[in-house]
Amino acid sequence: MLSGRLGLEKARIPHVDRHGLVWLDRGRLEVESGCLRFVTAGGGDLEAGDYQIPHQGVSIVLLGPGSSVTHDALRLLARHGCGLAAIGEGAVRFYTAPPLMPDSSAAARAQVTLWADPDTRMEVARAMYTLRFDEIVRTRDIEVLRGREGARIKESYRLAAERYGVPWRGRNYDRAAPNSADLANQAINHAATTMTAAASVAVAAMGAIPQLGFIHEDSGQSFVLDIADLYRHDVTLDIAFGAAKEATTKPEPIDRLVRRRAARFFRQKAVIPSMIDRIKTLLRLSKAEGGDDVQNGGGETG
Repeated sequence: MLSGRLGLEKARIPHVDRHGLVWLDRGRLEVESGCLRFVTAGGGDLEAGDYQIPHQGVSIVLLGPGSSVTHDALRLLARHGCGLAAIGEGAVRFYTAPPLMPDSSAAARAQVTLWADPDTRMEVARAMYTLRFDEIVRTRDIEVLRGREGARIKESYRLAAERYGVPWRGRNYDRAAPNSADLANQAINHAATTMTAAASVAVAAMGAIPQLGFIHEDSGQSFVLDIADLYRHDVTLDIAFGAAKEATTKPEPIDRLVRRRAARFFRQKAVIPSMIDRIKTLLRLSKAEGGDDVQNGGGETG
C-alpha cells in the first residue's frame, strides 16, 4: 500500500496477503486525479493517513463500519473489475456485494460442471465431509452423509461445551423466538451468522455461484452455507462457546461478544483466505484457472 496520492511512502494496511482482499474502515473511499484513495483519521486497524489503493490488483475492497464511498470511487472500481462489499467489523456481517464480474468464468464453470453431474456432485459433498472431519465416507446417498454429519456435529457441540466449561443441554433453536434459547444456543446462532458472512466474502471473491450448493439445496446461498459449514465444528463452535463463557463474567449482550470474538478469529486464523483455498480445492481449480489470476488479486501489494 502507498501512503499519499503520489505513493512516495510505504505503509502497511491490514489485508489478506495473497487473495487481493483489502480491509478498510473508519474513513472515506474517494478518487483524486484518477487514483483511488482512502482517507482515515484512524480509530480502527489502520493508522490515520491518506492511502492510495492499488485497485487494479485487488479482487474486492471490504469496507467496514464508519466508512463512506463516493460515486467516483464506485465507477473506478467497476471499470477495473474490483468489487466492493460493505461488511461488519472483521467481516462478521456481509451487507452487500455488487457483481464482481471476474475476468474469468473458470470458477463458475467448474462449479456448474461438478454440480450438474450427480456423481461428481456427490464426490464434492463427500470431499466436504472429509475436510471437516478427516474421515472418508463411501456412501453415495446424500441423506446418509447428512445423517453422519449430524451425529458428528452433535458430538462436537458436547465436546466444545466441555472444553469451555459451559452448561449444555443440546441444540435448541426456535426461529420464532430466538432469544428464548439458553446462552450457548444463542451464541451458536450468532456465530453461524458471522461465519456465513465470511463465506459470502470468499464465494464472492472467487466469482463462484452462491445458489449452487453440494449439500445445501434450497437456499439462495446454498454454496455459501456449504463453505460456512466447513468451519462449524471447530471455528464456529470456538467462537460460540468462547463467547458464552465470556458472557458469564462480562455484562454485555451475547451477540456483541460473539461478533467481537469472531472478528478477532477471522483475522488471526486467516479464515477467509482458508475458505478461498478450500473453494479452489473443492472445485478442482488449478492456480491458473481459479487462483489469484481470476480476480487480479495475486501477491501482496506494497
